[in-house]
Amino acid sequence: MAKTTILRKKVSFSKRISSEAKEFKKNAPMTLLALPAIIMIFIFNYLPLYGLALPFQKYSPALGVFKSPWCGLENFKFLFKTGTIWPAIFHTIAYNLVFLLVGTAAAVFVAVLLYELSGRAQKVYQTSLLIPYFLSWVAVSYILNTLLDADHGMLNKIAELFGGEARLWYNEPKYWPVILILTNLLKNVGYNAVIYLAALTGLDSEYFEAAKIDGASKIKQIWCISLPMIKPIIIVMMILNVGNMLRGDFGLFYNTTMNSPLLYPTTDVIDTYVYRSLMNVSDIGMASTTGFIQAVVGFILVLGTNLIVRKIEPDSALF
Repeated sequence: MAKTTILRKKVSFSKRISSEAKEFKKNAPMTLLALPAIIMIFIFNYLPLYGLALPFQKYSPALGVFKSPWCGLENFKFLFKTGTIWPAIFHTIAYNLVFLLVGTAAAVFVAVLLYELSGRAQKVYQTSLLIPYFLSWVAVSYILNTLLDADHGMLNKIAELFGGEARLWYNEPKYWPVILILTNLLKNVGYNAVIYLAALTGLDSEYFEAAKIDGASKIKQIWCISLPMIKPIIIVMMILNVGNMLRGDFGLFYNTTMNSPLLYPTTDVIDTYVYRSLMNVSDIGMASTTGFIQAVVGFILVLGTNLIVRKIEPDSALF
């Protein structure tokens, strides 16, 4: 009896191996195509995982990761005891909340407008909106500087033409929350809109034809068909963006503000704070600690948000 059981297990195991070998052979061409991406992910995402030790070490470049002394939670205590990081944390969360809500609403709105267009007009507007996304933040910062420069900026020149006063935009922090939100929106709305436009394009046209027969207006079709049908995509995108709630776009907050110290009261975020600390103090341990916290909090936020969505609407959950 025992020999029969062992024999059956061996046969079952060999069949499973044979089946997996056939499946691998079948998918070999696709695996080969994905191989460069797999290698890049392994090199840039998995190999650097040894750096997870840095937040718990008093890191010294001369000693390296494996010989630097351990300090436990001292880096975490130092980071939060200084108190100077709390405004940066507040700014990071506040800006990301606005980017998430306003950016999502604007992207969906633009996607719906593009979907209602057809032919060449849709392609022209879609391309025009997508181009800013591919501009670097350095290029965007110089474009913004041509508008806001104190002596030669276009906004000051226009204000002077109408009898207004020129403003020192890079010296007055109160204007920059609006400037940063608009700049981020104009740069990224086209890319996000394309994602939602792809979802709209995949909808069955029969829904809209039936709505027309029933006498539904265009706004009614958008509200009752388009938006509900792409709601799962909207929720998934929002869940993924929630994971970046503690990450500030370094290019946006550093380059567009020209790193002006006078603007720190309203533009300093975690990433720029850590960058300055790293440049001034060269404390790699603290920088690693901040990155570790951002990663852990982002992971928890994604899991928590997805759990809430799964309880409310299981079909729209990410996993």
